[in-house]
Amino acid sequence: MAYGDIARSTTGVLRRLPWWTGPIAVTAALVGFGIYVFVTVMLFDRGEYENYLSPFYSPPVGGESFLPAWLSPAIFILWLPLGFRATCYYYRKAYYRAFFWDPPACSSKAQQRELRGPEHYRGETALFVWNNIHRYFMYGSFVLLVFLTIDTVRAFLPEGSFGITLGSLIFLVNVSLLWTYSLSCHSLRHVIGGSVDCYSCVKGGNARRKAYNWLSVLNRQHALWAWLSLFSLLITDVYIRLLLAGVITDFRLV
Repeated sequence: MAYGDIARSTTGVLRRLPWWTGPIAVTAALVGFGIYVFVTVMLFDRGEYENYLSPFYSPPVGGESFLPAWLSPAIFILWLPLGFRATCYYYRKAYYRAFFWDPPACSSKAQQRELRGPEHYRGETALFVWNNIHRYFMYGSFVLLVFLTIDTVRAFLPEGSFGITLGSLIFLVNVSLLWTYSLSCHSLRHVIGGSVDCYSCVKGGNARRKAYNWLSVLNRQHALWAWLSLFSLLITDVYIRLLLAGVITDFRLV
């Protein structure tokens, strides 16, 4: 079966599912991820195993004496990527629908169950006005990505020499998905070229046009990169936890 046939078949199956399966699946995924991160930060020490450092703890910061013993210094790091995702254009749509049913889905049946009608819509004001600082979370997240890239390089240097392990490949996939998710960001696309009406009228216009077109290709699958990178973060941290617990051993390929 060709890829196009598989894609059409999958799309057809998804369309036949009840409208409420989407909001419930998103709610379960986001709540589950949130609980895992909360428990990890509150109950576990830094996720570090030999040359692996959990992405939840990168860049490493020392434990502060004023912090209670049960609280991880990861709280000084996680606010930035969590803020980036919480204010992300795609995640806004996801949790508005999943948690607030505003509306829960696109179908007419779903919109009939919308908790607030369109006449009550006031835009992103009051509490949700903080979503407007998404661009600044984006800038900070790129700084974190540099550290995560360095951590990935370290993962390929077990005992100081180059080597390929299962863990290093997991790190590579994770950082690649994180970069792809960040580069496909709507705000970055706008910063690069969305605010330009005439590329030939600005300095470096041709380069900006090409960058804008390239980012637009990534942006078409922004939702996919958002979910894949979320699960890759989870898998990377779980892998390190299993190594620390002695449940598994790191398999070296080269």
